[in-house]
Amino acid sequence: MTATSRYSAVAIVLHWLIAAGILFMIWLGWNMDDNEFRFQLHKSIGITILMLTVARIIWRLMNPVPPLPAGMKHHEKALSRFVHFMFYALMLLMPLTGWLVVSTSYDFDIPTVIFGAVSWPDIPGVGFLSNELGHSIILNVHSKLAWVLIGLLALHVLGALKHEVTAEAGVLKRMLPGIFGSPDRPRPPPQGYFLAFGTAIALFVIIAFGPGLFTGSSSSQATPASPGEEVTANQVEPNWDVDYEASSIAFSGTHEGNRYSGEFSDWSAEIFFDPDNLDRARARVSVQTSTATANKKLYTDSLKSPEWFDPSGHPAATVDLTGFRKTEDGYTANAAITIKDSTVNVPFTFDLQIDGETANMQGEATVQRGPLDLGQKSDPGGEWVGEDVLIEVGVTASRTG
Repeated sequence: MTATSRYSAVAIVLHWLIAAGILFMIWLGWNMDDNEFRFQLHKSIGITILMLTVARIIWRLMNPVPPLPAGMKHHEKALSRFVHFMFYALMLLMPLTGWLVVSTSYDFDIPTVIFGAVSWPDIPGVGFLSNELGHSIILNVHSKLAWVLIGLLALHVLGALKHEVTAEAGVLKRMLPGIFGSPDRPRPPPQGYFLAFGTAIALFVIIAFGPGLFTGSSSSQATPASPGEEVTANQVEPNWDVDYEASSIAFSGTHEGNRYSGEFSDWSAEIFFDPDNLDRARARVSVQTSTATANKKLYTDSLKSPEWFDPSGHPAATVDLTGFRKTEDGYTANAAITIKDSTVNVPFTFDLQIDGETANMQGEATVQRGPLDLGQKSDPGGEWVGEDVLIEVGVTASRTG
């Protein structure tokens, strides 16, 4: 039997990390079942494999692989090299076509968030493929490449096992870590650590965080308009000054049966309210939609998409409160809520405590997504995202003058 020198420790680690990722991705691809968590995990691992493959290719170019055993037949060596070349090609093509599938989705506008932490943009310039035909072709290519990958995996494993039990013993052990590996022959020390991993990390950072490199990035934010600039006819001469540090506008609902919550960090309110003169009471609120944040980054990125708040085209949502009335439990008013080009009227109930020059108000209203044209492209029937959204407002204010 011929002892063969082993791969470097870096090559071994990259090999088994990518192999584990590919096997898990194959299983996950068949078991996503419209599960948003698994779908995001599938995308996250795919991008991870892409970056690891970039590092592995550079590492291989700078650190030649150990030679195949001399006892291997010529056609077996040629087949081995072909299989390895195809593996590298597929380790690039599979994540890239998957990324293209997401980027050309025409019916589901769901952003990609890598492991729930890093926003990942769509591929720019592929809008012409965002239709049923283009998307279907790319999806079909992606799924067929998976079958090619499965076939190559079978050839790779069978070949390694075959050569391990025949005259060329040691082929498999070259890629096994630690004490399981074959004896190592003297060779030049590995090189290219910084270039291989630095390039992969730099590529990830440029794509994920590079400002202005990708139009339509899920992490981009529109420049908000000045509060209340869209409508001047409904201006209110306030008799209360809002303490925005002590006040809040929050929202909550359900996604796949789980509760989500969020709030807006930039909004303004003009309030005229006198409990002894409710006929004159009114308020106008302007909310900068780009400042919506939720308890998950995926939700935050989704809210900035065109089918939700669309802050690039509609930077401000407005609420006009009129028709104030006293009730047994507090007060109620009519809230005319305008988001994008849609307006709904819903009751706004609130409790108010006035202590000298300071007022504290807690109120709420419930709106439905459909009439406000929110999420109607990907989930018009409320199959995943609940139709009802609860808006909760807390205001602390002091009298003007």
